Amino acid sequence: PVIPCVVSQWSAWSGCAVPCKTTYRVRTRHIIQEPRNGGETCPALEERAGCVEYWTRQGTECQQSLIPALITTGGFGKARRKRAAADGNERTGYCVEFQLVAITPGCLHSHHWNTHWMRYLREGHTVCVECQHPALRSTSQHCYGDGTASKKNQLLRWQAVGNHRCEGTWRRIRQLDTCSCPSVHNFLFI
Repeated sequence: PVIPCVVSQWSAWSGCAVPCKTTYRVRTRHIIQEPRNGGETCPALEERAGCVEYWTRQGTECQQSLIPALITTGGFGKARRKRAAADGNERTGYCVEFQLVAITPGCLHSHHWNTHWMRYLREGHTVCVECQHPALRSTSQHCYGDGTASKKNQLLRWQAVGNHRCEGTWRRIRQLDTCSCPSVHNFLFI
């Protein structure tokens, strides 16, 4: 008889492969039964997902300059605010204006529906990035990658969530209480 491949359930996700930088985590499964007599072949035994850990293995906080700002479309913020209000966790956030300096070509080649916003990233443009709960850290009242401790005109790194090939550098212009950029140039810290 034809015997298909049988695999186990997925393991729990591992921690991030490397702390203090954008990297990946892994989960695995193993083969319980090999296919025989033309049975269906085995599926992938490993999956990877992007992640970032802000703490070293020794438990100390990473230097912010090593970590890129992780951003997503500002449209996600409306849903996030509704959830936070429902949880009673609504905290006042803030917005930071940045001038985009360099952008990888991967931003222009985002064809999935959830990554179309990356096409609006252009060198020289000013963008607004909002820091709101839950990305707003309760201890410092700042978001990772917001450039608070950066020197004037220092180049800072950012990376788009959902497309690891979309990243670049920007310069912090100023911090504002509310975002004032057009909606296509409004983003969120993750």
